Amino acid sequence: MNDIAVKCKHIWPGLGIATITGMAALFLSEHYNAPAMLFALLLGMAVSFLYQNNTPCACGIDFTASTLLRAGVVLLGLRIALGDLAVLGWQTALMLAMAIFTTIILGVVLAKSLGLQKRFGALTGGSVAICGASAALAISTILPKGENHERDTLLTVIGVTAMSTIAMVLYPIVAAQLGMSNNEAGIFLGGTIHDVAQVVGAGYSVSEDAGDMATLTKLVRVAMLMPVVLIMMLVVKRFYTASTAKNTADVPKMPMFLIGFVALMLLNSFVTLPEFVISTGTEVSRFFLVVSITAIGMKSNLGKLAEVGMLPIVMIITETLWIALLILGYLYLM
Repeated sequence: MNDIAVKCKHIWPGLGIATITGMAALFLSEHYNAPAMLFALLLGMAVSFLYQNNTPCACGIDFTASTLLRAGVVLLGLRIALGDLAVLGWQTALMLAMAIFTTIILGVVLAKSLGLQKRFGALTGGSVAICGASAALAISTILPKGENHERDTLLTVIGVTAMSTIAMVLYPIVAAQLGMSNNEAGIFLGGTIHDVAQVVGAGYSVSEDAGDMATLTKLVRVAMLMPVVLIMMLVVKRFYTASTAKNTADVPKMPMFLIGFVALMLLNSFVTLPEFVISTGTEVSRFFLVVSITAIGMKSNLGKLAEVGMLPIVMIITETLWIALLILGYLYLM
């Protein structure tokens, strides 16, 4: 009991400052109609001195950036039901799956060709393909923890959040110029924009029907987070097993947060949960993710971010254009 009390005593300062900073980010997001994740990152980076030099906040910031992050990903499962796949149709679901896996493969190929780590390509490709910052956070937890792990996660979140915001403004214009129906516009917006909030904003700016279809399409993409993370984890395990030069202690194991994610998704699929349970779980998940992003921002080093240059942005832009062209091609053929 004393050990728990001591641990809590070390965690509370960092957890408290990350929570307060995250609440400030949510306040700014609501009043200026901008992504909360972006504000969370910027505010976290602004107070990064709280993490440096082993301050009393360091332990709690580490806890927030890891454990609270996993709790937020688990609660994402409440957003999803297997019935969403049936409503959308198997052809569209299959196309989304193909778009997701080819985008991740493209990210790995781009990273290798640009002289970056392949795991960074998997991280950017997965976040662009599935659900933006949330996917980046989930995928980063199962990738090997290298020297630049926190930096790569931060760069990915910044890049996909910026691209998602731009897409929220531009893609409805593209849909209108191409003369898409509400159903087609919903599939296009839900299948290409990275973050859920921006998908909702873009979809309902077209029409209510387009907004409903965009949200449904996006939730199907979010549902694919679990199989993608599992496949990535198996690939990483195989790589580490085959490489004797690597430390086997670094091999990722089956994460409990993934099991929790699947459990809540299945519960939501087969049990009719009260609406307030789903809405509360969704809001708590969003809050946890914003606070954990704030903590990751606090752990960042601006000097290391500047060292990388424009290559990650080029990668994210290329991946974004790739998935947009794939979905447009599918709609044209359909």
